Amino acid sequence: MSGHQQPRVPRPVDPARATLDKAAAENFPVAPFFLPSAWRDDLMALYGFARLVDDIGDGDLDPGGADLRALGLAPGAAGDRLAALDAFETDLRRAFAAAGRSVPAGDPAAADPGGPPRHPLLRGLVPAVRRHALTPEPFLGLIAANRQDQRVRRYADYGELVAYCELSANPVGNLVLQVSGTLTAERLRRSDAVCTGLQIVEHLQDVREDLGRDRIYLPADDLRRFHVTEADLAAPSASASVRSLIAYQADRARTLLLEGVPLVGSVRGRLKLLLAGFVGGGLAAVDAIAAAGFDVLPGPPKPARTQLLRSVGAVMQRARREG
Repeated sequence: MSGHQQPRVPRPVDPARATLDKAAAENFPVAPFFLPSAWRDDLMALYGFARLVDDIGDGDLDPGGADLRALGLAPGAAGDRLAALDAFETDLRRAFAAAGRSVPAGDPAAADPGGPPRHPLLRGLVPAVRRHALTPEPFLGLIAANRQDQRVRRYADYGELVAYCELSANPVGNLVLQVSGTLTAERLRRSDAVCTGLQIVEHLQDVREDLGRDRIYLPADDLRRFHVTEADLAAPSASASVRSLIAYQADRARTLLLEGVPLVGSVRGRLKLLLAGFVGGGLAAVDAIAAAGFDVLPGPPKPARTQLLRSVGAVMQRARREG
């Protein structure tokens, strides 16, 4: 037998699996085991869409170009995120057409669907769209948020930031309510509050990472109020002023998340536990930020699993008391 080893041929990246595997790192459970299998499949399909569109907008796609090839683009197109988002919207339109649903006219560059969806995550979305008659607006909102990320890197005030969250986060809660068949105007209002709160928490955890992308999701008027400069956000650890700023934003997030307690109390069964997981996961993340002394600059404070479980249990108890 020869002592020479054959060169190892790298296995092709599965773009769907690589994206879906990121669910384990989220602040909240995406499709926990206790849900019916059909719900888990549909929620993972929604997660795959939302995670991939964020990865396109953030430039976090697999460096081998598997996602771009799946969308019909050359791997060298990775630097043109707007072109990739256009191709992604076109594939979304293909998915809705395959499910027998129409999509309102949008970006002209994404207007001609033509054929079945190309990316495996968009193909996986078709059964969920068909089964629940999902509306296209939440999906288009997530794409619009990532287009905005390419053009807007600072937010003047809290109102501008909330308007961004209406595109970047709130559509996810809308889709969860659609999948579970529990969408009402009041539930959507509270879901929007929870999703905005979760987005603010994520912004607080990712201050350093976002700054590395030349993005700041802390309102500029609040930076001035707390006498914080952009250079302060680039420091290895937070000054007293930065900690006060982060504490102020964390309190905003906590208030928004607590608006979700009546939402948890308004549903039954396993959906109640899922929504409590979203709210409790966000609150546990806020607690972890507080436990770090509101110093998010060394890295994102994350709650331990025991802390997360206690927080979810506390949300369930509070929902019962207030219901």
